[in-house]
Amino acid sequence: MSKTATAPRRLDTIKKVNRVKDILLGHNFLLFVTIVLFVLMYIGGLAAYSGKNFGNLQVLLNLFISNAGLIITSVGMTMVLIIGGIDISVGSVVAVTCMMLAAMMEKLHMDALPAMGIVLLFGIAFGAVQGWFISYLRLQPFIVTLAGMFFARGLTAVISLDMITITNKTFLSIAQQKIYLPFFGVLNKRGVMVYPYIYPTVIIALVVLVIAFLMLRYTKFGRSIYAVGGSEQSAMLMGLNVKRTKLMVYIINGFLATLGGIAFCFNTSGAFVELAKDFEMDAIAATVIGGTPLTGGVGNVFGTLFGVLIKALIETFVSFQGNLSSWWSKIIIASLLAFFIVLQSLLTMRKSKND
Repeated sequence: MSKTATAPRRLDTIKKVNRVKDILLGHNFLLFVTIVLFVLMYIGGLAAYSGKNFGNLQVLLNLFISNAGLIITSVGMTMVLIIGGIDISVGSVVAVTCMMLAAMMEKLHMDALPAMGIVLLFGIAFGAVQGWFISYLRLQPFIVTLAGMFFARGLTAVISLDMITITNKTFLSIAQQKIYLPFFGVLNKRGVMVYPYIYPTVIIALVVLVIAFLMLRYTKFGRSIYAVGGSEQSAMLMGLNVKRTKLMVYIINGFLATLGGIAFCFNTSGAFVELAKDFEMDAIAATVIGGTPLTGGVGNVFGTLFGVLIKALIETFVSFQGNLSSWWSKIIIASLLAFFIVLQSLLTMRKSKND
């Protein structure tokens, strides 16, 4: 075979090798590790709990159903971490969202849709205030969002110290609306074909995920978010409005926190002061496990999705085991979080050496 014929093939081979190197040594490596970890854990679950119907598709869908609110909230957290910020108020925002919804529908007898519209506006305003303090007054995100956490949790208690159960028919009809999938049906003990299902919250979470992915990857604003997280000074030299970008990210995060709160409330159908306690830590942990470092400039919302699913899968293992304390899930998640933080540090050190 002539040299002219083999040259294009060699170039294609070199390109493929470089592409693999980019995946294994670049920022996509963390995403790759997260996905592989989830797949291996799921396969392990199939092997360990085969006699308990772990392989039933509904078990997998339940990971999405029970964590739809966390997926939505973690998407907002991903954007915040990409710009180098943090938000520890989202758990309290979820709690006050549920309490506001419950109080408006049960005490003020407001319809569900206007009540949801009001809490979404509250989330936008809440995110705008925090974002303004952080971007324009240059206050530390941790301190600002710490104050926001206390404010939102305190507001939850001011609205009501008692648990409020939601009985609004419109709200409950949405919360209990099963969307059946026309495949992978199984016969129950009565010989009736039962199909797997999801709830509207899962669709909302996946739509939010796709929109966020497209925005971050293909829009000017999305590229600005990565640029600001990579280096604010370089972003300013590029002509980007750093303050406005950070403000918009916190506004989006506030909106998604309340949207996640609505999804969370669909699962609980009630509200109380201690609701969604440590929810912000779950969102941060899922985002970091999903490959978004705390240093900013890098992140992928689909990695965050798998971070949430890994957390949910660990909790499912504990539940299927039956004789383990639920605190074991916290210990395992903490270990994974430490592993990914160390891995991120090693990748950062390697990149610094290469530069």
